[in-house]
Amino acid sequence: MNLQQLVYRYNEGDLDFSATALRSVSLVDAYLAGANFSCCDLSSTDLSQSDLSRANFSGANLTDAELVNANLSGANLQGANFIGADLQKASLVGANLADADLRAANLSGADLRGADLSGAKLSGANLCEAKLTGARIDADELENADYEGATINGMIVTVATNGARPESPHWVSWGAHKP
Repeated sequence: MNLQQLVYRYNEGDLDFSATALRSVSLVDAYLAGANFSCCDLSSTDLSQSDLSRANFSGANLTDAELVNANLSGANLQGANFIGADLQKASLVGANLADADLRAANLSGADLRGADLSGAKLSGANLCEAKLTGARIDADELENADYEGATINGMIVTVATNGARPESPHWVSWGAHKP
């Protein structure tokens, strides 16, 4: 599928693009709110400044994708692969990033308020200056990320015991900066 076909189908009301290969496509400043991109290959795709709010990217491959200033508020990103993706200043408010792979992703300045990052892999991720208020995140993964200057008041940090997630979250308020 090429870009023109995708835009035509979306404008006709077809929001299901699941399992589609869209590698290295430029979708800068696109309006694709509510679309279904589950299990899509969007590696190296440029989605910067696009409105992808409430979209479904569960299980999608977004390796090395550009999502600078993208709106992913309320999106389902569960299990998505964001290795090396650029999500600088992206809005991920209330997004489901459970079990997502964000290793080496750039989330500097991203708005992750209320996002669910439980089970997400964050090794080498850049969360500097990110807004993490009310976000759910695993303590072990947070230790492997750079979150200097991030807003983390009211963040829900879960601590796994014997490899299992706890039933209730542990609330932590560490202030405005990494200790």
